[in-house]
Amino acid sequence: MKIRHVRAIAVFGIALVALTGARGSGGGGCDNNSSGSSSSSSGGSHSDSDGTSGGSSGGSLPGGGSGADKAARDVTIDECTYDPATKNLVARITVNNSDMMDYDYSVTMKFTGGAGGTATPATAMKSGIAVAGGASASAELTTPYIGSGDGSEYTKCEVTRASRF
Repeated sequence: MKIRHVRAIAVFGIALVALTGARGSGGGGCDNNSSGSSSSSSGGSHSDSDGTSGGSSGGSLPGGGSGADKAARDVTIDECTYDPATKNLVARITVNNSDMMDYDYSVTMKFTGGAGGTATPATAMKSGIAVAGGASASAELTTPYIGSGDGSEYTKCEVTRASRF
């Protein structure tokens, strides 16, 4: 009876290692590219004259799954800036739907500053971005600027979550 018990534990242990170890150190998880690197060729960086810049748009996102990953790859950051007229942080994006079906997209952006900077992370979200199959659509995500300066402490924005339905 003890040998069967030991064998069952060994099989369970091997199965557990096979299931969790198969992903490797870079798979699964919630890496949202906060380092600014991107595994997607659709993203990139963009610097404006006011010092703010675009971030990456690819990679794995919190809430994972292939649908979320596909939605994130469909989003390209065109510009991140501070609008002094409205006192908002603004992210301009393009959503490219390469599928044949029409989708509504929901995108969440995070605005941050450099390491050791004074920028308090800010978040903007937009839902219901309708994109026909095989087409692209532009959208603007905004969030109020809570600082007292010119917004120059915000140097990066990135997609933190994207979904389509």
